[in-house]
Amino acid sequence: MAAALEEARRAASVGEVPVGAVLFRDGEAVVRAHNETEAHHDPTAHAELLAIRAALRRLATDRLTDCTLYVTLEPCAQCAGAIVLAKLGRVVFGAYDPKAGMAGSVGDILRHAALNHHPEVIGGVDEEPCGRLLEAFFRERR
Repeated sequence: MAAALEEARRAASVGEVPVGAVLFRDGEAVVRAHNETEAHHDPTAHAELLAIRAALRRLATDRLTDCTLYVTLEPCAQCAGAIVLAKLGRVVFGAYDPKAGMAGSVGDILRHAALNHHPEVIGGVDEEPCGRLLEAFFRERR
């Protein structure tokens, strides 16, 4: 999670919502990403989605079953859908998102019974520093 927090701080330093993601395979970081919605004028340029796309390209595959995605914020519906479609093996997230989180807060796409893939989900890892970073960012913008 430390690497994902580093990415989140990088996002904040360029005016992006501070969410960072790092995808690991066999204990090694494959890709790192942070939100880039402002830079690309693209509301879909979330850290998770950018990390998944980059990992699929780098690993030349369409499945990430042997990978773990660390992300500082509970995935939204878009990112949870991408996680399921990429068949990620495990998702570890920091802060819960009571407004848009789809790993248990608002809904639970990642463990939805009707879907054909269910990654292992571990939430609340380093929740406090992840949440503080987001709170400070939004407090500063208001």
